[in-house]
Amino acid sequence: MTPGPGGPAGRPDGAGRTAAPALAVRNPRVQRLRRLGRDPRVRRDEGAYLVEGEKLVTAALAAGVHVEGVYSAGGWDGAALESAAAAGVPTHVLAPGVLERVSDTVAPQPVLAIVAVAGAELESLRAPAVSGGGPVVVCVEVRDPGNLGTIARSALAAGATGIISCDGNADLYAPKCVRASAGAVFHLRVVVGGAPVEVLEELGSWGMHRLGARATGGTPYDATDLCRPTALVFGNEAHGLSPDVEAALDGLVSIPMAQPAESLNVAAAAAILCFEAARQKRSRP
Repeated sequence: MTPGPGGPAGRPDGAGRTAAPALAVRNPRVQRLRRLGRDPRVRRDEGAYLVEGEKLVTAALAAGVHVEGVYSAGGWDGAALESAAAAGVPTHVLAPGVLERVSDTVAPQPVLAIVAVAGAELESLRAPAVSGGGPVVVCVEVRDPGNLGTIARSALAAGATGIISCDGNADLYAPKCVRASAGAVFHLRVVVGGAPVEVLEELGSWGMHRLGARATGGTPYDATDLCRPTALVFGNEAHGLSPDVEAALDGLVSIPMAQPAESLNVAAAAAILCFEAARQKRSRP
């Protein structure tokens, strides 16, 4: 029997069928996995990204996003493979040691998938945002993928209309960001790209009230009307919002803190403001 391109020749499985050979590290499919996991330009050009772990792979399949293929470690037989088979998604087995070469984690999960980016256009946020939906979350120079993913997770949980990741942010579809989002990227309206000031000007033309989060000097968050159509704008972890971005805002909002604390993590601040908007909407007759 002639060996296949991904590894040794397949062997009959328990049902008497010949299983496909495991994919070795030099297999073109594996090389593509590595590129998608490591290079944001490849993710952008191909409109695809990696999802790692059984929980997230299963969530992607259940969410109805386009899952191109599922890849698992040899000998692993989790429920995600059954879900993929039921959905007609191709599955592939990776040879020993391949997952460690693909994943960016020390102890990689035994299963991953390639998922198509379901990006939204900015205009798609307009109708739900101005008709009483939750706030639009705008991220400007949020460089840490863990923070960006966590902001997306909080935005979804609080009922935000969507999230805009402007130019200069971390890649929202990087593996660490996808993990931190806990699957929020499968459900949120996600807009990637756009110069921050231009994005804010467009939101303003819709009648959105654009509020920037600032450590100090803004109106206290619990004294701010977040029931009107609102864009909540979050800036860089170390430097906050730049002067040109602040000039494009309608106001600033702050979260009062006990001394000697000086600031909050940007993801924590986003969670507080998003859930305050949800609380205000619930409490308004």
